[in-house]
Amino acid sequence: MSVQEGFVQVTGGKVWYQIHNTGTDKTPVILLHGGPGSSHYAMQGLRILAEDRPVVFYDQLGCGKSERPTDKSLWRIDRFVEELGQIREALSLDRVHILGHSWGTTLAAAYMLTKPTGVKSVIFSSPCLSAPRWAEDQRRNRELLPEEVQAVLTECEENGTTDSEAYKKATVEFNKRFVCRLDPMPAFLKEGAQHKNPEIYNIMWGPSEFHVTGNLKDFDCTSQLKNIRVPSLYTCGRFDEATPESTEYFSRLTPNSKFHVFENSAHMPYLEEREEYVRVVNEFLLSVDESEK
Repeated sequence: MSVQEGFVQVTGGKVWYQIHNTGTDKTPVILLHGGPGSSHYAMQGLRILAEDRPVVFYDQLGCGKSERPTDKSLWRIDRFVEELGQIREALSLDRVHILGHSWGTTLAAAYMLTKPTGVKSVIFSSPCLSAPRWAEDQRRNRELLPEEVQAVLTECEENGTTDSEAYKKATVEFNKRFVCRLDPMPAFLKEGAQHKNPEIYNIMWGPSEFHVTGNLKDFDCTSQLKNIRVPSLYTCGRFDEATPESTEYFSRLTPNSKFHVFENSAHMPYLEEREEYVRVVNEFLLSVDESEK
């Protein structure tokens, strides 16, 4: 397998990319990682998709191996949409499948609504396409936590102490149930923390998955999903913070879409049920390729 990597100049700085290719001429898939302010690090195992087609990873500006400019005005969704277009142009990705995970689905949807050419399909993996709906889903999920954990979360949010150790510990309890249910948590995920940029996450999202205070808090594209007409696949875990109910709802609003639940996963089925995740994704991408022949 050949691996090519380098940097692309985008608005605000340079972005790192990596392309895995086994020489196939099938349509590449570009991965949009979660966050905001995370990196491709947790998703790197999906390079196995390169057995069938080129796989393109990149770290969004400000995180991972990309440059980390200090201009806070860069951390807004329209610049990340522009960045994706700039990467496609620089790497000559005229035809592409898009696989977005979590915040990556927010970015994928916003990008698709600009009506780009050459996108053959979109995979919305554990989608967040309505921040208000997400916040409401997490309110319900929080009610499933032990009462003492709920109390700590509420007290810290009301007192503005969401950077405290108590809040972080309570957040871990939420994550064990709704983010990644692997026990023990994969060691490499802890190592991945160094690739994140918490400032971007705070500016765009907030102090935690379930306390949305950033500039995305009003984002909601559900009324426009009818305009995404390429084949789409919506997936989530049974215990996902991107709940099966909301994920299926988004799928129903999207004309040419399919829906799949990974029964033994939370928010990271690409780690929690890796083989099944790869099978489902590959099957979908191959079906789109076949339909174009």
